[in-house]
Amino acid sequence: MGTQPRRIAVIGSGVAGLSAAHTLATSAQAAAGDLQVVLIEADERLGGKLQTSPFAGHPAIDEGPDAFLARLPWGTALAKAVGLGDELVAPTAGKAAVWWDGLHPIPEGLLLGMPTDVLALARSKLLTWGGKLRAATEPFRPRTSLAEDSLGGYVRARFGDQVHLRLVDPLVGSIYAADTDHFSLAAVPQIYDLASKARSILIAGRSMPKPAPNAGPVFYAPRGGMGSLVQATADAARAHGAEVRTGTAVAAIEPGAGGTGWLVDGEPFDAIVLACPAAATARLLAQVAPEAAATIGQVPAADVAMVSIALHARDWPRHMVGMSGYLVPKPMQRLVTAASFGSQKWTHWQVDELVILRISLGRDGLPVLHLDDEQLLAAAVEEVGHHIGVAMQPVHTRVSRWNGAFPQYRPHHAQRIAEAEGRLPAGLALAGASYHGMGVPACIRSGKEAAGRLTAMLFTMAQ
Repeated sequence: MGTQPRRIAVIGSGVAGLSAAHTLATSAQAAAGDLQVVLIEADERLGGKLQTSPFAGHPAIDEGPDAFLARLPWGTALAKAVGLGDELVAPTAGKAAVWWDGLHPIPEGLLLGMPTDVLALARSKLLTWGGKLRAATEPFRPRTSLAEDSLGGYVRARFGDQVHLRLVDPLVGSIYAADTDHFSLAAVPQIYDLASKARSILIAGRSMPKPAPNAGPVFYAPRGGMGSLVQATADAARAHGAEVRTGTAVAAIEPGAGGTGWLVDGEPFDAIVLACPAAATARLLAQVAPEAAATIGQVPAADVAMVSIALHARDWPRHMVGMSGYLVPKPMQRLVTAASFGSQKWTHWQVDELVILRISLGRDGLPVLHLDDEQLLAAAVEEVGHHIGVAMQPVHTRVSRWNGAFPQYRPHHAQRIAEAEGRLPAGLALAGASYHGMGVPACIRSGKEAAGRLTAMLFTMAQ
């Protein structure tokens, strides 16, 4: 008589949880019948912050993230594994800008806003000559300590306030909905790695290899929207035997009988992937790992809103044609932090006689979800209209509200999470944006790694 298969629960169906469930379901252990996988989601739908829905006559316009970084392998690999490899498309080439009393093209030679080419910076009208001269002194400054782990503190020390406020903070802040003065430097690997290796960013920038002309796209997205990646991953996991439950909120986890395994609302499992946001994870861990729960529960998160609007193409200003969007630096922000010209960015989003925009409102330190949908829409239309010089008259609108969408990595976040993970009992693993990196590829990697750790633990023990 064979032994009973091991059972692993994955709590949370954002892309990290889906990645964990898919990794487990397609593992050699699952194929051999030695592993059962159950994905449990409180919401009625899967995908967390990945959501795609019809808008303005188009069948699939994203309400959350609309792409993933192509240079990081995990997003592309998952898309190919679940049958979407031929569906990946890249954005069209388009100019992006920063709004500072007018739209200014983003200078060339930037590393997430940090200059690596002083001549390109000098040609930009975004900075004053005083700001440019301050930035140009960077090679003569002594090495800046990384001990404070503050992105804003590091950039200000190297390049001055203008580079920070007009370039780095809007670029990084738009990615993480962050106030970079309160954000971990180590959480932005491209900048942290260069800062760790080089005293001067500008000097190091001269030796950085230039992207090859055929380097490939920077971003990818499935033609059917990011929601199609959710559906395809869930379908693939099911096809390999995973059970997927929606509308099932988990109330408690506790040790199994005799201290063996775990109970999820009384149901026995051998291990659990906690792929839910920090607040939910902290609640579930409060009784079984109180010290870890206390640390995890302190990870803050920023709320944002995404307002989608469609305008008649005849009302779209000619000087905006060919642009992909723009960013609004913190000193210039009211509620809008960025605007993406979606139907100019994505060819497959084009709808006859319409221009589709997606407008981001809110960030860490700039709450917006206390406003109702009408107020959010009015702010988006008024502010963007002011920025681009047009009295906008939308013919289609949609407001998407994202509560706690962006975990905020305060300085030394990685160290605190590592310590919390070290206090977790055996058989529990964390995955998701609250812990190991934001962005779709980072979350996919997080889910895969959590799944790998638990299968290694369970089946090494069995041997």
